[in-house]
Amino acid sequence: MPRNFAYARVSTIAQNTENQVQEIEAAGFKIEPHRIATEIISGSMPISRRKGFGRLLDKMERGDVLVVTKLDRLGRDAIDVSTTLSKLEKMGIKVHCLALGGVDLTSSAGKMTMEVINTVAQFERDLLIERTQSGLVRAKLNGKALGRPKILSELQRQKVIEHLQEGKAIALVARNFNTSRQTIMRIRDGLRSNH
Repeated sequence: MPRNFAYARVSTIAQNTENQVQEIEAAGFKIEPHRIATEIISGSMPISRRKGFGRLLDKMERGDVLVVTKLDRLGRDAIDVSTTLSKLEKMGIKVHCLALGGVDLTSSAGKMTMEVINTVAQFERDLLIERTQSGLVRAKLNGKALGRPKILSELQRQKVIEHLQEGKAIALVARNFNTSRQTIMRIRDGLRSNH
């Protein structure tokens, strides 16, 4: 007989996982406390690096069922979620997502659902990139300066160049201009590429 497991995750200590566990139980899943993994960890952390999920995975066997309230509990990244679902499928573990009508995401219908979700996510990413690019072009045409603001004024840059040409140490020049060594090295490297 398959055993039920639950995975509940929140991103911050200000939140708690109790609502997710209650929602799973209200959906009719009876899960023993030692088969529930709860974590406070960002969804951007790959699931393979989440300790709570790893411990849960170690307990699960072929035929078991993993229940989550929403797909984003497994991760925010569609690639990470798809990889996890594929791994669970190979282990013979079914994954039920309550927000998707309790569909088993490792079944044919579940895989189709994931394909649609991944396609929509990719479409949204592509639209975001297009909007960003057109916004940058429009800003450039309107004369807006793009990129990170310069740390040193043009006069300060000239003084830095003078100090470097005099052979002063990068660390000393950086301290004198209250900036990082990286900034001074970029100016130095810019000089070399111009010659």
